[in-house]
Amino acid sequence: MIQLQNLCLTFGGQKIFKNISYIINGHEKIALVGLNGSGKSTLLKIIAQQQKCDDGNVRLASNQKLGYMPQEVVLQSTKTVVEEVISAVEIFDETEIESTRAEVKKMLMGLGFSIEQMEQSVSELSVGWRMRIVLAQLLLKKADFYLFDEPTNHLDIVTKEWFLSFLKRAPFGFLLVCHEQYFLDKVCTSVLELEQGNGTAYKGNYSSYLRQKAERLAIMKAAYVQQQKEITHKQEIINKFKAGTRAKSAQSMQKSLEKIERIEIPFELKKVDFKLPPITPSGRTVLTVNNVLHAFDSKKIFNNISLNIERNEKVALIAANGVGKTTLLNVIMGKYPLQGGDIIFGNSVTSAFFEQDQVRALNPEKTVFETVQAAASHVTDLAIRNMLGCFLFSKDLIYKKTKVLSGGERNRLSMARALLQQSNFLILDEPTNHLDMPSKEILLDALKQYQGTILFVSHDQGFINELATHIIELTPTNAYKYIGNYDEYLHQKEFAAQKNESLEESSIKENKSPKNDFERHKEIRRLENQIEKIDTEINNLSMELSDYDYGTKEFSTCYERVEALQKKHKLLLAEWEKIQK
Repeated sequence: MIQLQNLCLTFGGQKIFKNISYIINGHEKIALVGLNGSGKSTLLKIIAQQQKCDDGNVRLASNQKLGYMPQEVVLQSTKTVVEEVISAVEIFDETEIESTRAEVKKMLMGLGFSIEQMEQSVSELSVGWRMRIVLAQLLLKKADFYLFDEPTNHLDIVTKEWFLSFLKRAPFGFLLVCHEQYFLDKVCTSVLELEQGNGTAYKGNYSSYLRQKAERLAIMKAAYVQQQKEITHKQEIINKFKAGTRAKSAQSMQKSLEKIERIEIPFELKKVDFKLPPITPSGRTVLTVNNVLHAFDSKKIFNNISLNIERNEKVALIAANGVGKTTLLNVIMGKYPLQGGDIIFGNSVTSAFFEQDQVRALNPEKTVFETVQAAASHVTDLAIRNMLGCFLFSKDLIYKKTKVLSGGERNRLSMARALLQQSNFLILDEPTNHLDMPSKEILLDALKQYQGTILFVSHDQGFINELATHIIELTPTNAYKYIGNYDEYLHQKEFAAQKNESLEESSIKENKSPKNDFERHKEIRRLENQIEKIDTEINNLSMELSDYDYGTKEFSTCYERVEALQKKHKLLLAEWEKIQK
């Protein structure tokens, strides 16, 4: 058990924490959420006893072993990967060495290391791979409770799926900071939100938290409006009588008014209303890639890659790190020379490329406004300002030079620039990098409204789920196309594995025969999701019903909604039973 007792912290004149108290049970899997600057990383450091607060304290259960992973760790070592990870594991007996080595290799394989990489020196690896070593060391310490500060930042989509499964099965509890709703929904059972210096607890996963918060916010707004009316009314009375015979009463009322604890409405990002410029439609076939290969010196990245993208498809290109997703996009866009095969753009296709390395892609001496204006000279200044505003660039920010922008700001700028080019084919390499959840929502809204075709790379499963209509899985020797979003792609792979089919056989069957067993199973899952939602609605309404007196208008309205949902539930259940036969 971890007890947070009246934590207070002020930084730069701003109150980060105002008497935050919270009890964490050792088995809880908690998402720690809040806007940038709300103190998420700071709270983890305080719990890990790496930072002090101004007041209050943190109490741990006796002999409780904590594991803490910060956002960035500088790991310097000349050891091999395996030896470096083993060095962090407690070994009490020489007989444990071999079993520990096997456990370490199993952990490293889960985190995406090949056998060859395990024998490489740590000093030869990138920052991302070194962070995976730190994660492996941490997990193998087998702590009672973990503090994770954005552990998925350096994981590709394949490794992320492994880590997700690992955390779901894990016997330990954790407090997790992560900017991916999909991940939080899958692994967390409660949420601690930091907002305006306060900590608020919610039961359920991230989606449940959003629903509960919306309900709480509606209640707070109503209370705020009522309180403001009362304050205004009392102030009018005070102003009326403060100079007359009732001045003493007015002074008393003024003191009473000053003691009222004012209701504060949490900060809300306004819903963005995108007005994307019109685009000229392309021909039916947007891109054809035939037998493309690429190698760097003697190292072959991929070979015989063929794929086809049709108009209005939104295609996610996925693969483990190192297979060549970014390389393939650069070959398609002519950034790398074509070493073999053909790349054919369809009729009337115009493309815009969002590069992963925005530092290289942007002119550091140009302002935000100048950057967009140079790429979209046919668009009016007003349209540019409006688009930049949609991507959270205020009037002052548009005059900042790109060299002083944060990673998230550079990404938002580049996306605004791409959308204003009026291209009908967007190629996006990791557009969600460095973005917090509100910024991802803005980006997602924009891309959903976009009327053209999209080919994109992302390691955010939730983002892919919401945007993709198709998945292309890239391997060193081919590319396999699947209909549907990320969850549906995973199911197709699982379905193929159960039937002992290869990826190619499964992919071909999905494309040639949409009304197969997979489609049937997909329909079953759709019905089950609807039935589950209706069950939840009926339960919530039944609880609400108990608050109303029988015979009142509110009771009747609520009861009618329950009856309507029950009828719908019956029809869906009958349909589900029919498909099962």
